[in-house]
Amino acid sequence: MSRLFRRYGSNYQTVTLEFEAKALNEVGFRRDHEHTIPTEELEERFELTETLELTSEARGEVQNETEHQRRDRLQAKVMEALARLPDGGIAVIENERSGRDQPKPRQKIGTVVERGENRLAFEYTIDPPLRVSLYAPRG
Repeated sequence: MSRLFRRYGSNYQTVTLEFEAKALNEVGFRRDHEHTIPTEELEERFELTETLELTSEARGEVQNETEHQRRDRLQAKVMEALARLPDGGIAVIENERSGRDQPKPRQKIGTVVERGENRLAFEYTIDPPLRVSLYAPRG
């Protein structure tokens, strides 16, 4: 059972990670339609145990490699959060799908001088953080 959910309208639906390294405009998820929980049932069936704020950073001289590092680090943090769930627990992506708190990759490009040559330096971060709430099944 997929244990990662996101709210769509009046339901929470399971999603899979869709962290495309070159998609510099969003941190994405894709609905897989495996499981649905009506919003009013979430608190009846599950108890919030903690909410995590996940982010990642990467710095490097090669843009593509740096993008992939940022993506891989964020994906690893999501997987670590899922591994912390108790049996029957779920994780919910709390960020709105559109709006101010949608996590987005941020890019800074600078230059560094290395052995007398100017080189590009890429830095990627995620801002705002990806908020993931962990829920345990009730009693």
